[in-house]
Amino acid sequence: MENAPIILYRGGQGEYVEKKSRFIANLFPVKTEEEALEKIAEMRKKYYDARHNCFAYVLGENNETERCSDDGEPSGTAGRPMLEVLTGQGVHDALAVVTRYFGGTLLGTGGLVRAYTAAVKEGLADCVLMEQNTGHKLGIKTDYNEIGKLQHLARTWELIELEASYADTVELTLLVPENQIEKVEQEITEKTAGRAGLERSEKLRYGVVDGQVILLA
Repeated sequence: MENAPIILYRGGQGEYVEKKSRFIANLFPVKTEEEALEKIAEMRKKYYDARHNCFAYVLGENNETERCSDDGEPSGTAGRPMLEVLTGQGVHDALAVVTRYFGGTLLGTGGLVRAYTAAVKEGLADCVLMEQNTGHKLGIKTDYNEIGKLQHLARTWELIELEASYADTVELTLLVPENQIEKVEQEITEKTAGRAGLERSEKLRYGVVDGQVILLA
């Protein structure tokens, strides 16, 4: 199974200081280039007195769009290293803007690469990252005689229970990863001898943060 794409669920900020130069990293979740450019403009307005506001962003599950800017720093010393931090950690749909306040001492190209890289890593450490998975809601309707089998199956497959209703019949809604849905449906049918009614939703995207399921648009 391929690794699930990693996205920023919540952005963050970090700072790195080298020879009195301050490198302030702000990271944001973004879905489009327009959104990324708006955030970059906001940061340039916020840090209007800074010498440089360099950026890098990655959009799409397969990095379909990658952009970066050195914003006046020597070529290849800021934007590209920042982008490599994002892609190296497999982060998608993310923007990093690093603002530099010059401290009076030249850092050299190697020092700049290290500083911009370190700033983005500090910013990422303050973010909440989330694996983006695909799956289905699986509605199950059955009688009480089958509930023990269903609960055991859910534990075995490590499925997340989204809803449960216990009235005249038992109705459960489980979140099933896309690569497991057919096998889970088959096993439920076999275990209950076809007595469980199943209803599969359209494919959806989701993530889990601090044990909470986040359904993504």
